[in-house]
Amino acid sequence: MEKTDSADAMATPIRNPRRWLILVVLCLSTLVLVIDNMVLNVAIPQIATDLGANAQDIQWIIDSYILVFAGLLLTSGSLSDRYGRRSVMIVGLVFFGAASVLAAFATTPELLIAGRVVMGIGGALIMPSTLSILITVFDEQERPKAIAAWSAVAVVGMVGGPVVGGLLLDHFWWGSVFILNLPIVVLAILAAVTLMPESKGPWRKPDLPGMLLSVVGMTALVWTIIEIPAAGFTAPGTLTALALAVIALAGFVIRELSTEDPMVPLELFRNRVFTGSSFSLVLLTFANGGLLLAFTQYLQFVLGYTPTKTALALVPMAVAVLAFNGIGASLAGKAGNRAITAVGLAVTAAGFGVLAMLEVDGGFWLPALALALMGSGFGLAMPAAIGALMGAVPEQHAGVGSALNDTIQQAGGALGVAVLGSILSSGYTDAMPESAPNASRESIAGALAGGDGVLAEVAKAAFTSAMSTTFVVSAGAVLAAAALSLVLMREPRAQQPVAEPEIATAEF
Repeated sequence: MEKTDSADAMATPIRNPRRWLILVVLCLSTLVLVIDNMVLNVAIPQIATDLGANAQDIQWIIDSYILVFAGLLLTSGSLSDRYGRRSVMIVGLVFFGAASVLAAFATTPELLIAGRVVMGIGGALIMPSTLSILITVFDEQERPKAIAAWSAVAVVGMVGGPVVGGLLLDHFWWGSVFILNLPIVVLAILAAVTLMPESKGPWRKPDLPGMLLSVVGMTALVWTIIEIPAAGFTAPGTLTALALAVIALAGFVIRELSTEDPMVPLELFRNRVFTGSSFSLVLLTFANGGLLLAFTQYLQFVLGYTPTKTALALVPMAVAVLAFNGIGASLAGKAGNRAITAVGLAVTAAGFGVLAMLEVDGGFWLPALALALMGSGFGLAMPAAIGALMGAVPEQHAGVGSALNDTIQQAGGALGVAVLGSILSSGYTDAMPESAPNASRESIAGALAGGDGVLAEVAKAAFTSAMSTTFVVSAGAVLAAAALSLVLMREPRAQQPVAEPEIATAEF
């Protein structure tokens, strides 16, 4: 009897009694990043007016954060594995909170850009640490539910951010959208200090050349993607950034393969599950990159929605994500991450297909159906794909694995905005009559500003047609992701048996 009790004790994982409170802290830390970026888009018009910011200033206010965030993700993930994931996350929260104050009270565009740069540093330190801490706190049985809750935060922030931002801007100055970060940051820091255990991987020699090459390479790559729609692929600045990205990232790969203590263990990509989930996430975030860009313009310029009503129109997607996150987490434990990822991606593709059928005089229900389908697909696919990816990462590399997940999604999203934005823009221009004024052929906003009712109707039809093409491409990308997940995300059979260690322990 004693041996049996001993076996049960060994088989039952020791769970942190505060793990669900820790999850709340991790979700709060992630939420502050998502809300900040979504709220900023709402505040841009007031910022431009009050600070006298020109178009170039506005671009840097937005892009400076993205560049620093993407460039530092891999480095920050490596640092969290070495020096402690909780410590790195707290440092990131401090940076983010302090930078929010600087941004809120900035009196010039340059000060605001500086604040955004520091916020990017803080965000890069926070994001990989949240998922890596989650992986170490929750065991394999509870991990799908925890990842589902963590991933749902992004959609809640995406929908809630603009609504909250609109309410703040109606009653306060534009700096209030940054002050909003402070109570969340303070609460997250206090909770992290009191509730969260420290975790880190085994000590390894810092890979300084690898860190430098990853920062330069990822920053140059994201800058290239940002510049393509604005300046064109053949512009000298774009080509220079692309060449720098290729050289730095090639050097990074060579460095990581040749050093004894790599910052990123590239052998992870030999794992079919890790590679399959990575490519599936890239294609999914690529498709999503064009969603808000095209759909929000359709709602406001074609259907005449206000910004607040536009944000509220996204609620069906958020509700569906929250509902199906839990369902997907439960099913993943029974059917496996591979099957649930493929089903979720197929449902998401169906949602994009419905969006491709929208018309100029469309009502609310067809877009709501499309968004509900997409939200259901996201809720099923994202937690399963992320769970599969992180499940293939050794625990000592949890920080780097989380950073790779974030980097993959950042790169996919940025590429989606660039490519799908270009398809949308060129499709609109090609559908407009050549006799139309240049401003009207460049954007639907320019056509509507002209005051010509006939031209406005033509522009709405042209934009809707271009948007449909964009969503057809998005649906194709997500279907390709579903196919990849089915082919590559086959878990080795050797990982399935769990009973042998328990039997050996009982007999001992």
